Amino acid sequence: MNSRHALDIRRQALVERSASQRSAIIEGTAPLLHHAQRLDRIVGTVRRHPLLAGLAVTGVALLGSRKLFAVATRLLTVYMLVRRR
Repeated sequence: MNSRHALDIRRQALVERSASQRSAIIEGTAPLLHHAQRLDRIVGTVRRHPLLAGLAVTGVALLGSRKLFAVATRLLTVYMLVRRR
């Protein structure tokens, strides 16, 4: 009977230790899960609009990121001006 009681105490200690470790793992992975959700949204957008993603990659490859940003800024300005009319 005494060994049964000792096993029950040991089991309870292991269960508490396991719960503590599980909580620590969950807290430690929270930032990773946040980044993974952000990446998942980006991947989902690319999958829904593959043509736009392909055009963006082609633009960066041909023009470079700085020049593409300048062109996009000009196009946005023209779009906003045309839209106001």
